[in-house]
Amino acid sequence: MRSACFGKRTADVGVHAHCVNAVIAHRGPHSAPKPLARRATIDTDGLRGSAHRLFSILPRASQAAATRDTAMSSVTADYKLFTPLELSKDLVLKNRIVYGPTTRARSDPDTHVPLERNIVYYEQRAGAGLLITEGCGISEQGFGWYGAPALYTDEQEAVWKQLVDRVHAKGTKIFLQLWHMGRQSHPSFHPDNTVVSASATQYVGGTTRNASGERTGFEKARALKTEEIPDVVEMYRQCAIRARRAGFDGVEVHGANGYLVDQFLQSSTNQRTDKYGGSFENRYRFLHEIVEALKTVYPAGRIGVRLSPNGVFGGMGSKDNNEMFRYAFERLSEHGLAYLAMLDGFGFGYSTESRTLTVFDAKKAFKGNVMANNSYTRDTAEGVVRSGAANFVGFARLFMSNPDLAERFQNDWPVNPVPDYKYFWDAAMGDKGYNTFEHYKPAGGKVEEKP
Repeated sequence: MRSACFGKRTADVGVHAHCVNAVIAHRGPHSAPKPLARRATIDTDGLRGSAHRLFSILPRASQAAATRDTAMSSVTADYKLFTPLELSKDLVLKNRIVYGPTTRARSDPDTHVPLERNIVYYEQRAGAGLLITEGCGISEQGFGWYGAPALYTDEQEAVWKQLVDRVHAKGTKIFLQLWHMGRQSHPSFHPDNTVVSASATQYVGGTTRNASGERTGFEKARALKTEEIPDVVEMYRQCAIRARRAGFDGVEVHGANGYLVDQFLQSSTNQRTDKYGGSFENRYRFLHEIVEALKTVYPAGRIGVRLSPNGVFGGMGSKDNNEMFRYAFERLSEHGLAYLAMLDGFGFGYSTESRTLTVFDAKKAFKGNVMANNSYTRDTAEGVVRSGAANFVGFARLFMSNPDLAERFQNDWPVNPVPDYKYFWDAAMGDKGYNTFEHYKPAGGKVEEKP
């Protein structure tokens, strides 16, 4: 789907229409509309939240049928979303709802150690089939988000183990997301006062926080030397070793949203002329070497990769992304990974530099489990799974204010709106907008919240 966050555009709505039609057809002939046209002109003003608000182009009656609340859990009794999923031979998820990695910046800003409130936060969301942690700094060099957690010290590892044990006690699997920020870090976090990237580029226009928590701009990165790259790959491996000791069921490579792996993949940020730049094969090489290194720690069936070929977050977007990421999807298939996570919604905006890739494209190219992500609703998630375009679906923002989101979906209970943006990732907010939402109390008929 070609989109920007604003303005009138012609959008290819076939992908999401297919998902909607799959749900409606499943829910019975009384709900079935005429199939949606492959292309339609829509006014995307204000559609910053989700590609799936394309429900608005459905006929009014069909839209109501697709989204109505029935107050009966029998509506979801045969939803595929609530069935188990085998990621690999010895790794089965209890349902196909994933708590997606969500940077909340509520860890210790000095030691980057998760706090008790972080443990409680993940424990509360253990109704999901799989929890994926927020981005976790793999090393001092890779860290760069004020209030985010990391895993490269013994102290950090010890607390992560407590967190994993408490999630496992709830019967849920949990993966650690391996995160190197590259040029999106800030020099103040690093002893040598520099940040590194695929090439000497700068993210202009965005802002971040420095090591003191002060708002500031990004600075120009230093290009990694060819001989330094194996050391960075080893940082991923060492973090995975700690993750395994802490009990994590697997790890996910954060290759999305303009961080270091993405900076190597995209031509707009990778201007190298060595074996890590230029051709699709060369730009993919860094990710390939990371996955190969991780396979010495975890079986391939316990490793996932997250990519965002359409995203603009971090100043990204390249003219050859459609071709580059199709190549990456196909090459990643060689490893027998647990999954490929594909960011395919409007949540972070869409680049107009290249033709958009959809979750359907990912599923065709990647021979394995595909996770759809970004601004799905319960019913669009069911549609994308039932249509075969994805095997499971990640939710992040809805999980912020609905710790029991999986149960709410399955029982047709009310869902809280997404909290105000100011609570997303501001360390100064503390528990407010973080651990202030309770599980639904069906007997009382209301959601108990502490605003």
